[in-house]
Amino acid sequence: MVKKNGFIHELVKNKILFLMLLPVIAYFLINNYFPMIGIYYAFVRFDFNTSLFKMDFVGLKNFEFLWKSGKLMELTYNTVGYNAIFIGLGNVLAITVAILVSEIRSKWFKKVSQSILFLPYFVSFVILSVIVFNMFNYEHGVLNSVLKQLGADPVNVYSKPKLWIFLIVVFYLWKNFGYSMVIYLASITGIGEDFYEAAKIDGANTFQRAWHITVPMLKNTFVILLLFSLGSIMKGQFDLFYQMIGNNGLLYSTTDILDTYVYRSLKVTFDMGMATAAGVYQSIFGFTLIMVVNTIIRKINKDYALF
Repeated sequence: MVKKNGFIHELVKNKILFLMLLPVIAYFLINNYFPMIGIYYAFVRFDFNTSLFKMDFVGLKNFEFLWKSGKLMELTYNTVGYNAIFIGLGNVLAITVAILVSEIRSKWFKKVSQSILFLPYFVSFVILSVIVFNMFNYEHGVLNSVLKQLGADPVNVYSKPKLWIFLIVVFYLWKNFGYSMVIYLASITGIGEDFYEAAKIDGANTFQRAWHITVPMLKNTFVILLLFSLGSIMKGQFDLFYQMIGNNGLLYSTTDILDTYVYRSLKVTFDMGMATAAGVYQSIFGFTLIMVVNTIIRKINKDYALF
């Protein structure tokens, strides 16, 4: 006898829905789970002429180039630090701008504003690097050209590591916050007008309505985006850092992340085992972090947790 609350009962009852899930399951199996077999590269000596499971097993030897480099803690700190700033400031900025845009009453101006704010997301990092170089180039950059016109001495921005912490964050937010803003704006449009009408009757102004109604209603969206972001907190924005910094060793102390370091270290030898080892380290770090944060969120309010 099949239990009414069992999986077989649900399968029979909703067989059409389960059939519709098959393409999705196949997609994730092919693109997300089967490739995980490649993790084994992290524990073997890579050889182009040998199949994966016939390569020599070397245990944790491929991980040695990370911890023997003496830079593992610095790279981890830079990678996590930048991503934490990106996630924190990015979400605050996206929520703030989404609320401001939602308050615009003119429909055409609202659409134009959304498009302008979302447009930088489609700018490639190569184009971004060209913009940055033309702004801060020592000889012909916009910044130094203006300083020379004002009679001031030019500034060699590409020799000031601490300044690039600010610049990288600013350009990342400029390029990416529009995407999150659209997500939050969509959530805001789903909030019922009844809440705002009741608040108006009680005498709440625009700021009070935003703070006491809109912001709390966005909490669920914020938590979900936060958990998704934490899973890749150890995977740095390689395109952003490599295109903006390149091979400028003067800036490595504040701008070198795990991805750029691994690329520079292995681009000559192309050791798949060491590269995979770095990826495994990033994945374990991100998985552990998201499990810890999800557990904390579940204890605070289980409705906001992923699982």
